[in-house]
Amino acid sequence: MRVLIYGAGVIGSLYAVLLAEAGIETAVYARGKRLESLQKYGLQYKKGNRIRTVRVPILAELKPSDRYDYILLAVREHQLLTALDELRENISPTIVTMANSLDSYDDWERICGKGRILPAFPGAGGGFDGEVLDAALTPRIIQPTTIGRTDGRERKLSALFRKAGIPCQIVEDMHAWQICHLAMVVPIADAYYASADPENAGRDRKLMRKTAVQIRRNMKYISSNGMRLSPAKMNLLRYCPSAVTSVILGLVFRSDFGNRFMYQHSMKAPDEMRNLHKQFYGYLRETRGGR
Repeated sequence: MRVLIYGAGVIGSLYAVLLAEAGIETAVYARGKRLESLQKYGLQYKKGNRIRTVRVPILAELKPSDRYDYILLAVREHQLLTALDELRENISPTIVTMANSLDSYDDWERICGKGRILPAFPGAGGGFDGEVLDAALTPRIIQPTTIGRTDGRERKLSALFRKAGIPCQIVEDMHAWQICHLAMVVPIADAYYASADPENAGRDRKLMRKTAVQIRRNMKYISSNGMRLSPAKMNLLRYCPSAVTSVILGLVFRSDFGNRFMYQHSMKAPDEMRNLHKQFYGYLRETRGGR
């Protein structure tokens, strides 16, 4: 089994490390300063208190004839369409899209080729300490790596992830899962951007209450439009009183988990999150006259 990680940011680098350490043939395609760093230092990462380097081929070019069983497309939302266009001529059969987006998967396949898209979403976060990756998987109970059910390829990918110690789940409707995910993470990112002190946003009770109210409202809009919330635990955010959710949010915002998986991503990708804000609330307006 051969895997190519297309994109060497936090997510792509972490999955490359885990897959390579599990003995799976893995390569990384990178560009720009990140490519230069990987060529010079290798793929360095923190494990406990030590800095290690995993041996993986670093590619500056992907040829049409370079075949991989899976290409994990780990890029930001605004880079997705360009990446799919670049992969149009490549013969690899399956492109695993690991990005926030509300785009139609059919639209993606019109770019890169019919039957090639396997939608998924990572369960990971972190950052870089200089050139060294400092990242981790999210706890399984909160958000495992999620794969959409398609034609059986998702089971093979799930087995591959499990071999690498990556918790994962398969969902029936990946598009619905993405919408529910954005219904939660967009208000969370908005809270950081609205705060005068983003790092301590969780201490602002009014802001946490406003965020809790918006998340609950989003879940209600989605459910009232006939879409089943995915995963089912999202129903807790729909029915839980906002006063209770706001207290929980404050605790999560102030935790190490919140810092690594929420704060760092929101602060590193404000343009992406603000664009997703427009996409998500635009979707609500189109489907039910939401916000």
